Amino acid sequence: MLVARWGTTKRALAMAEQLIISISGMRGIIGENLTASIATEYGSAFGTFLKKRHAGKKEKLSVCIGRDSRPSGKMLKSAVTEGLCKVGIDVIDLGLVTTPGVGIMVRELGCSGGVVVTASHNPARYNGIKLLLDNSIAPPPDAAEQIKQYFYDKHFALVDSHDCGQVTSNEKTDNVHIAKVLTIVDKELIGERKFKVLLDSVNGAGGRVTKKLLAELGCVVFAINDEPTGVFAHAPEPTAENLTGLCEAVKTRQVEIGFAQDPDADRLAIVDETGNYIGEEYTLALAAKFIFRRKTGKAATNLSTSRMLDDIAQEAGVQVVRTPVGEANVAKAMLEHNCIIGGEGNGGVIDLRVSPIRDSLVGIVLVLQLMAETAKTISELVSEIGGYYMSKDKFAAGKSEAGQILDLAKETFDDAELDTTDGCRFDFDDGWLHLRASNTEPVMRLIVEAKDKPAAQKYIDAVSNVRRKILG
Repeated sequence: MLVARWGTTKRALAMAEQLIISISGMRGIIGENLTASIATEYGSAFGTFLKKRHAGKKEKLSVCIGRDSRPSGKMLKSAVTEGLCKVGIDVIDLGLVTTPGVGIMVRELGCSGGVVVTASHNPARYNGIKLLLDNSIAPPPDAAEQIKQYFYDKHFALVDSHDCGQVTSNEKTDNVHIAKVLTIVDKELIGERKFKVLLDSVNGAGGRVTKKLLAELGCVVFAINDEPTGVFAHAPEPTAENLTGLCEAVKTRQVEIGFAQDPDADRLAIVDETGNYIGEEYTLALAAKFIFRRKTGKAATNLSTSRMLDDIAQEAGVQVVRTPVGEANVAKAMLEHNCIIGGEGNGGVIDLRVSPIRDSLVGIVLVLQLMAETAKTISELVSEIGGYYMSKDKFAAGKSEAGQILDLAKETFDDAELDTTDGCRFDFDDGWLHLRASNTEPVMRLIVEAKDKPAAQKYIDAVSNVRRKILG
């Protein structure tokens, strides 16, 4: 699998300096458009929504909240907590934890919702507020729209002093998370191999819990960028261009595998024993390869994920359910279709036995168990899967322009199999392309996958022509 990524245009950067509120929550730039007062009001809007949603519940509602390691995280966490308490919601402070850790604790503690203060893979100047419902899944579009409207209208169900929410702390997230992840693999079998592992947690929230997990599995762990300072040692998205240091360290240390997480540890990229970056797309493919060795059932992923998953599923005689982009969409499909594995091509693996949320720790243990059972190196396993050439790009486009681009693309690729559940996905005999507006940025995203680079390039060029006609 080869992945080419292109840079963002200057116009996109200019448009990106806006506070974004979407089904993925709130995301902005600290000191510019995301402030403590805004976070407080967003917390009150979420709390008001939860009170309406659970109007018949007599007990006081509670929300657990965690954050990644960004320096602005404590400030935003305190602000969101204030907003929740103002509307009478109790808050359980989980501290510095991973996004999947918060998802697990929502259900473990019987909370009505959860909040993660994180901007995921975005640079340090960004931060965000991710919302979870009591099922540990982000609110569906209609609910997200209601929360956003409460925020804009300042419609908050404020309470008096006697009924304000109370704040407590809980420091058990790591232990609960590790215990749940270990139930889905054979700890003793992995432990016998004493794998040498190199971990790069990019100074985010994943280092502490992942080192504990790997130690439980008997691995010899070498960790880099594991201190949760929030001062990222490299650009935080776990892509090839950002992980050259990890690739070199894998070769120097002569370890068997390298793992890279993003700051909130819901995504996982892999480096093989030769120091070769194999990419995020292989994370889900490898996890599925292991799962289908043992169980029969459906898989779910989004429209932007590689066909490798379809190849693996076809070999196992099972079906892949495709959804719009977004973790919540994949999780919903997994629950509806009783899927035994799912996730997204950005390195996010979901196993419902642990939580309906992307989890780098789940990806790690499933890959290690696959290596242990087959006695094969990660490069050998990747070679068995094969791969495609993939290109990922994004470019600025307003809402009206995006609609025009999609309409012209439909005319351009009128001979393709078309899926319009999330933008447009065009399937051809030798590949596919997915063109859609982003949920988290004022841009359009283009992903093209084909049997080789020349085959992909003809589709990339065709979309470039469409862009020029609309954008100039």
